Amino acid sequence: MNTKKEVITGFVVGIIANVIGTLLYILLFSDMGITETFEVAQSQGYIGSLLALGAILNLLAFFAFLRIRRDQRAKGVLVATLLTALIILYYKVF
Repeated sequence: MNTKKEVITGFVVGIIANVIGTLLYILLFSDMGITETFEVAQSQGYIGSLLALGAILNLLAFFAFLRIRRDQRAKGVLVATLLTALIILYYKVF
């Protein structure tokens, strides 16, 4: 039961890291606001690229959990990254 909670914690950290990474990328490199950037990215088909750039922070979370020997949490971050990859695939295909 404890390992399931650890994996869920890692998953939540992975999702939060992805959201923060995406927002940081938009704030640092976009001339427009957050909502305008999402609207333009959706109309031009770049939403998947935004999510992929935001997922870079998942690397930091993953390796940080491995470094402090929280392997189950790292597994949760990996699951969040795979979910992000599936969402990116969806946006690229459709």
